[in-house]
Formats: sequence, structure tokens, C-alpha cells
Amino acid sequence: MSLDADLRARAAKVIPGGMYGHLNAALHGDTYPQFFVRGEGARQWDADGREYVDLMCSWGPMIVGHRNPRVEEAAARLQAQGDCLNGPGPIMVELAELLVDLIPAAEWAMFSKNGTDATTQALMVARAATGRTKVLVAHGAYHGADPWCTPGLSGVTPNQRADTVEFAYNDLADAERAAAEAGDDVAAILVTPFKHDSFEDQALAEAGFALGIRALADRLGAALVIDEVRAGFRLDLRGTWEPFGVRPDLSAWSKAMGNGHAVAAVTGADALKNAAQTLYSTGSFWFSSAAMGAAKATIEILRESGGPALIERAGARLRTGLYEQAKSHGFTINQTGPVQIPWLSFDGDATLERGVFWAAACLAEGVYLHPWHNWFLSTAHTDAEIDRALEGTDAAFATTARRFSGA
Repeated sequence: MSLDADLRARAAKVIPGGMYGHLNAALHGDTYPQFFVRGEGARQWDADGREYVDLMCSWGPMIVGHRNPRVEEAAARLQAQGDCLNGPGPIMVELAELLVDLIPAAEWAMFSKNGTDATTQALMVARAATGRTKVLVAHGAYHGADPWCTPGLSGVTPNQRADTVEFAYNDLADAERAAAEAGDDVAAILVTPFKHDSFEDQALAEAGFALGIRALADRLGAALVIDEVRAGFRLDLRGTWEPFGVRPDLSAWSKAMGNGHAVAAVTGADALKNAAQTLYSTGSFWFSSAAMGAAKATIEILRESGGPALIERAGARLRTGLYEQAKSHGFTINQTGPVQIPWLSFDGDATLERGVFWAAACLAEGVYLHPWHNWFLSTAHTDAEIDRALEGTDAAFATTARRFSGA
């Protein structure tokens, strides 16, 4: 028995379902490992010692390489001084100052531990500021795992979802319909900076939609909240909709912010600062210093190195290589989303049968990616790492072609 199989058997006895949430490997396919023991740069090793080029970046958090020396030194130094004390360390002020300096829409910041914390906190600020209850969200968008937004309904009451009104992403007319349905009770419009729903092709935000959503929020007197948890720091350090000239009232950040260290933030406009300070929103470990030190180091590395441009270059190299490989093996593929946060699907593969098979074949070739969730790239994905990944994906395309020949 493999070590991974033994750990799964043991976990089944002491952990509900053996694993839960999006990291449950049983959801990805029978060949996916559940347990991992090490990461280095753009690579990960599972519990049985198998090595992978990591095209998931731990589902987003890793952005400057696993165990980046500068990030780990910053975290270790603060950890050694005392991580969880009677109050936050000076690093909290330093990190808030950095975010305010970096992000044009940010005039203040508050911190927590993960993306769900941040999106929920942002919604609370919007409700405190407006005295309203409704939130408009795009159908199928993921904003976290709290009852108001979790995609699963087990343990969730109807009342906990009653104030959420959905609209179709990139459809301004449908957003107007949702606003009319909510009446004069809209506290916030909450959007992801591009459409990255699981199980379907991604879609970049259209400029007219972004500008129109900003105008709609202004007309309603509601807060525009951009959920940057997944996209933040990979596409534009200033904020993903900054190139559109659209600045949100509130933004939620996490994932890549601390390069794997648990930290999240809400940033906001000065007009919402008083409302934010009325919240009772806290956690025993939200103010620990080590993760904030990691976040400060990560953001400084990205700013100094032009990180988003480096990641974009890696993504373009990967996208070009995958296109050429698929064509040579007789496949038509769709590559959607920004190249820094890509996803590949096979044309006409409505059940994802080919995509699941190909992803498993990639895994066997030492390339860890995903059949129904978008992938992530990092500054650690050098030309050499992308080329190594492409060796594996090419072999996987060949295996898939043999499997589906004549299908």
C-alpha cells in the first residue's frame, strides 16, 4: 500500500469523509494524491515522493515560489520574536501602509486569515455603511465558504441566502434586472474581476460591463466590491480593474498575498472607513505577525521584479506550447482566462471526459494541473519549468489521442 493510501485510510477514521472542501482529492480523479510533503520553487512532492511541476500553485497562494527564501526569512524572523501576542506587531501598520501605497483604490486596510474572511468582512462594511441588506452577485461565482456564499447548501438555512440576488456575469442588462428586483435595499455589488467559475470556460470582464457595474453601484448608492482573492497580485498589482479606470469602494484580498502564509485583507475608500471601524470582526490569530511579514515581503518582491509581467510571460509560453501540442495531436482546445490564471478544455467535451483523462495523464508525467478548476502560474515558472511542464503535457496529449482515437 502506498503511503498516500495508508494516510487516506487512517484519515477516514478520524476526519469526516477523510477530507473535505476543495482539497478533497476524491473530487479530482482516482489518480490524484491527497497528501503532500514538500514544495520548492515551482515543484511539489507528494507523500510517496513523486515530484510534480506545480501548475496549481497550491490552488493560488504560491506566487513567488514555494519556500521563497526572502519570504520565509521575513516570516521566521517575526515568528521567532513571538507570533501571537496580546496585540499586533508593528508589521501590521507597515503592511497596511504598503497596501495603501500600492493600490490606488485603497485608503485603509484591515486584516484576517483567508478569502472567506475578507469577502464577508467587505460585505459587512458595505451593509454598515449603507444600512441596507441585499448583495448582487454573479451566478456561479465563488466568494467563499460562509453560509451566505458557499456553493454547498448543507447546513445552510434559506434565511442565510435570502439577501443574495444573482445576475449573469458580463451582462449589464441582467445586473440592472437584479438591482430592480432588490429594490432600494442594495448594500453592495460583489464581483470577481473576471469570470472564473469551475467546470466551465473562463471569461475576461468586458470593459463596458466593468464601467457599467461601477456606474450602477453609484446610481444605487451601493458599494462596489471586487473580490480579488483569486486574481489579486497576479494580473495587476494596483487592482485588476485599474486598467479599465474602475476603482472599487472595497476589495477583498488573500491567496497569493502571503505566498502560502495565511493572511487576507480588505482595502477600502476613505468614505467607508468610519463604517469599517464600527464592525466587531476579529479572530484569535488574525493579527499574528509572521504571515503579515510574509505578505509584506511577497508584495515587495512582486513590485521590485515586475512580478505580474514575469507571470504573464510564463503563461504566454505555456499557452502557445499547449496550442501547438493539441493541434499536432488532432485536438481542438479552448484556453480561457488570463494567461497567468489559465484553464484548458477540449472542444465539444461537455462531460469533461477528455479533460479528466488528459489531466490524469499529465499527473502521470509529473505535471500537476486540474481538469475543472483554473490553474495558477508564478514567478518561479521560468522558461525551463514551463518547458519541463510542456514535455509532460505533450506526452499526455499523445496518451489521450490513443485513448480517444476514433471516438
